[in-house]
Amino acid sequence: MLFLNPNYIYALEDVNMNENAIFDACRNGDLATVKQILSENPSMVNSLDPKGFTPLILAAYNDQPEIVDLLIRSGADLNMQDAAGNTALMGIAFKGYKDIAKKLIDAGADVNVRNSNGAPALTFAATFGHLQIAEWLLQGGADMTLRDSRGKSPIDHAVVQGNEAMIELFQRYAPPKTGA
Repeated sequence: MLFLNPNYIYALEDVNMNENAIFDACRNGDLATVKQILSENPSMVNSLDPKGFTPLILAAYNDQPEIVDLLIRSGADLNMQDAAGNTALMGIAFKGYKDIAKKLIDAGADVNVRNSNGAPALTFAATFGHLQIAEWLLQGGADMTLRDSRGKSPIDHAVVQGNEAMIELFQRYAPPKTGA
């Protein structure tokens, strides 16, 4: 029996036997194959590829919003980290995929998870100038004071980039100063 979609032809047995099929499908936007694999083996939703990536991390990083939706509905752990400690939310804060950022934040992704370098998603949004994503992260409770392994906060990264709009955003979300 063959499993057909516009980009791939798999023997159904190959989809079952090839443990990398879900990762390839998430990376390449093959929604039909992801659905098929998850219907046959729901535990694959939180599996890890040989590089430590989850299906959600790969779908998010490769701008596959429909697959991200499916994985969220299927119970994907939004906060699973790859070998470097990065989450799907960190990946999209780096890449700038607004639609997916909103989906992950609205679904309850932890906005303050830190990678192996101590950086949260807000640091990536600040470094790469993704203003809307930074604002959603802040609205979702992102802590602007978290410092990476070099001692830099997200606002420090915005300053290094010379991103005035990002600096102004952080200033709007800064807690009021109390004087003695």
